[in-house]
Amino acid sequence: MTQSLANNLKTERERLGLTHAELAEACGVSHKTINTVENCVFIPSTVLALKVARALNRPV
Repeated sequence: MTQSLANNLKTERERLGLTHAELAEACGVSHKTINTVENCVFIPSTVLALKVARALNRPV
């Protein structure tokens, strides 16, 4: 994966002091989903990306 496609989900989640489980609950998904998105194993749907952005108070 190229650097330009890397995400900052882990950095932002940790900046807010959230666990995988806390962010997952706020987004209505499992903590495993958050983990796979952080590790670039899974590319989130537009809906999930918007939910995560809202939970982190960040733009997509």
